Amino acid sequence: MSLVCAISNEVPEHPCVSPVSNQVFERRLIEKYIAENGADPINGQPLSEEQLVDIKVYHPIRPKAPSATSIPAILKSLQDEWDAVMLHSFTLRQQLQTTRQELSHALYQHDAACRVIARLTKEVTAAREALATLKPQAGLIAPQAAPASQPAAVGAGSEPMEISELVGMTPEIIQKLQDKATVLTTERKKRGKTVPEELVRAEDLSKYRQVASHAGLHSASIPGILCLDLCPTDTNKVLTGGADKNVVVFDRREEQIVATLKGHTKKVSSVICHPTQSVVFSASPDSTIRVWSVTGANCVQVIRAHEAGVTGLSLHATGDYLLSSSEDQYWAFSDIHTGRVLTKVTDETAACALTCAQFHPDGLIFGTGTADSQIKIWDLKERTNVANFPGHSGPVTAIAFSENGYYLATGAQDSSLKLWDLRKLKNFKTITLDNNYEVKSLVFDQSGTYLAVGGSDIRVYICKQWSEVLNFSDHSGVVTGVAFGEHAQFLASTGMDRSLKFYSL
Repeated sequence: MSLVCAISNEVPEHPCVSPVSNQVFERRLIEKYIAENGADPINGQPLSEEQLVDIKVYHPIRPKAPSATSIPAILKSLQDEWDAVMLHSFTLRQQLQTTRQELSHALYQHDAACRVIARLTKEVTAAREALATLKPQAGLIAPQAAPASQPAAVGAGSEPMEISELVGMTPEIIQKLQDKATVLTTERKKRGKTVPEELVRAEDLSKYRQVASHAGLHSASIPGILCLDLCPTDTNKVLTGGADKNVVVFDRREEQIVATLKGHTKKVSSVICHPTQSVVFSASPDSTIRVWSVTGANCVQVIRAHEAGVTGLSLHATGDYLLSSSEDQYWAFSDIHTGRVLTKVTDETAACALTCAQFHPDGLIFGTGTADSQIKIWDLKERTNVANFPGHSGPVTAIAFSENGYYLATGAQDSSLKLWDLRKLKNFKTITLDNNYEVKSLVFDQSGTYLAVGGSDIRVYICKQWSEVLNFSDHSGVVTGVAFGEHAQFLASTGMDRSLKFYSL
């Protein structure tokens, strides 16, 4: 119930009460009345301003005037309120539209900036690769002069077939290969059949267990390490190639990455360490072979020997020449220092992709595997196919020559491992593996005593008896590479689970 002034009959803004008449007044009006009459307006008794008592009222609500209680007045009031709400709603819609336009403009600018950054990043990467390709061609190939008896040699960036036709195997190169083979054969005869004293015995090898595992060498977004190699003169230097297009040099003793080499545009299918120089080699389905400087962590040479993916690499014992095989059905013999292809040959009688390649320890012959299950032996000096080993029923996936020079081990997609005698040119042992076993890697140790197989798992066989002495299934994916440390003091493996593992006592 609202207070009402006894004089004006309206709700007072500053109400007060008279103790003489006990009536409520508007202070402004009662003060004016007292100033004129000096008495209470209700009963006429004397009254002063000091006697008035203020009334504290919170949020006084004025009742509407009587004229506002009619139906037309109420309708007009409702119309005014509706108009005010609509005007406010219109203002909010305008603000919303402005905010939407500002947000759309900001998103468009962000998207345009991202596209520009992506394009510039791609151009920078392409420029770096082009620079890495041009530097070795300008610095290494240009000074080379062809003999007077031969046409001028073209650079490494030219058509591979033209290179193979123009460069050729000179008598000096053939003599160099022959001299090296003679030295290696003599050294092998001096060693005889004795086994190095430092070599791990079979009973100790059978006790090997996993001692280390490294999963951070290659990218996790494109998992898989596809190939492995150890430096022959320092087996603590580990080289891996991954599905992430990178080549990684790893120090086993320090347990850290020495260098990450980037340049291939597709996955890395094969890697090799140079035994005496700080240089490594890699091959890829991008049809290139790259020569890398480990100390500089950069590509110093690009060898373009093939027109299709490169499937295998093998370094000649001289350390100066590289053998490569490819899906273009050719094998090529190249000079690692100049990047020139010295010769390039295919078997015209059997048009089939080559899947792998490996030099014989003496370096005068080598073997290649084919997609139609054949193993071909080639004479390097004559560039001719001198022997064929049929027997597998699937594409050949790996081959390896024993250090003694007598044995050749081959694996294929028929879940079998075959041993060949190079003196009698025949298969003398076939090891049938588990059904659907995938052979991805074969390697003899440096003494030729043990043979390791990598695929669905890891198996180690002792030569001559060809009995299994070791079996590991620690990888969660297919094993793609396996290698022995010096004197078989440890075993290394890589797999599609992106890990590099070491096994020892």
